[in-house]
Amino acid sequence: MTTLQALQGFFQQAGPRMNAMADHIWSLAELRYAETASAALHQQALQQAGFRVQTHLADIPTAFVAEWGEGGPVLALLGEYDALSGLNQQSGALTCMPSSDSPGAAGHGCGHHLLGVAAHWAAIALAEHLRQTGQPGRVRFYGCPAEEGGSGKTFMARAGVFDDIDAALTWHPGSHTGVFSQSTLANIQAKFTFQGRAAHAAHSPHLGRSALDAVELMNVGVNYLREHMPPDARVHYAVTDSGGLSPNVVQARAQVLYLIRAADNQAAAQLYERVQNVARGAALMTECQLDIGFDKACSNLLQNSVLNQVMYQAMQALGRLQPDAQSHALAGQFQATLAASDLDSASRPLASVLRGQRPAIFEGISPYDPQAQDILSGSTDVADVSWIAPTAQAWVACYAFGTPLHSWQMVAQGQSPLAHAGMERAARILTATAIRLLQQPELLTQARQELLQRRGGQPYVCPIPAQAALPFLQG
Repeated sequence: MTTLQALQGFFQQAGPRMNAMADHIWSLAELRYAETASAALHQQALQQAGFRVQTHLADIPTAFVAEWGEGGPVLALLGEYDALSGLNQQSGALTCMPSSDSPGAAGHGCGHHLLGVAAHWAAIALAEHLRQTGQPGRVRFYGCPAEEGGSGKTFMARAGVFDDIDAALTWHPGSHTGVFSQSTLANIQAKFTFQGRAAHAAHSPHLGRSALDAVELMNVGVNYLREHMPPDARVHYAVTDSGGLSPNVVQARAQVLYLIRAADNQAAAQLYERVQNVARGAALMTECQLDIGFDKACSNLLQNSVLNQVMYQAMQALGRLQPDAQSHALAGQFQATLAASDLDSASRPLASVLRGQRPAIFEGISPYDPQAQDILSGSTDVADVSWIAPTAQAWVACYAFGTPLHSWQMVAQGQSPLAHAGMERAARILTATAIRLLQQPELLTQARQELLQRRGGQPYVCPIPAQAALPFLQG
């Protein structure tokens, strides 16, 4: 009998409760650093399961750690529960239809309601394994807020909360199943606030100094900069304050938020300096004052082939996903709402598995190649944990194949039976991976050696300066 077979009753008993918890968090849909109800729900359930809970981790009200066990290796399970602005959506709707109870509010367009609950579920299952076997070891569930636009784990890493763990495991909901084997981009996010001088735009425009002009000039300057950036770099912006609603007033204040991505921390810092210089030029041209507020940052992800192999073998042992006919039919309906480019983007990296087919649900496991050098153009604050301790992640199919991240279709499928089935599969993968690491501690030693090798002798240096305030404390 395998370890997971021994825990089969636990998973069957806990399943409905965990599905209900995920659905509750889906309905809460709280933004970065405001996930008060979601964090409290996790904390309460873990305390009831016998975990020791420490709240306000790293001085963040919605960050916490829950620990069970004594002695032995420390295995971390990373959970998230934050949502995305403006992605509120009616569950199950096959058109973009904001929910009537909270139109325009946040939505779980990246599946973090599932992510946190599966990691939570795996933590309790691992604690049950330790209880049944009497094996030494400590399991920690880290409640990590603000992955979306807040780099909560990076602030937590700056505070040293991951320094004593032996390995970290997590996953991400998606439309296929496989090891998260790509590197990711480092990033820096900052606010650029311009202060000008108000004036009557018709009577005395010469007396005004337009902060909105400065924002527009900065955006134009950065657009010219794009030609001269490294090809893997990305720069995004959002005008967060346009200076008011009156066109007959020269706007005295305006603000733009920039997110700058590059291959690693050094490249991101260099590109950030160039963007700052563009902003300084815009301020000079418009005779405005400029304030640059560092918001957050995260590192590039370091892969760990030792842990990845263990996780991949756990996936193979579980076998293929076996959704029912109803899930297939619903997935087909959602897939019909996607653009051809969505399916092309999802199919390209899986061409060797799909062989020209585009199933409504990806039921298999994508091959893992430890020699691959792929880069995911997005970013994740899991990366900062990966510099501190060996880290592995899984993709698990919870949505119709091809469903893009941060889309209304993803939100609409977040309470479906397929989403629940994928969440349970993720919990089993994480649990099986963790148990094997406890049973074969030499794997943890090998994984640590690989981490040191990949760091190339460099220590972890948090990309967020020590003096940078947490985003929710900034003025």
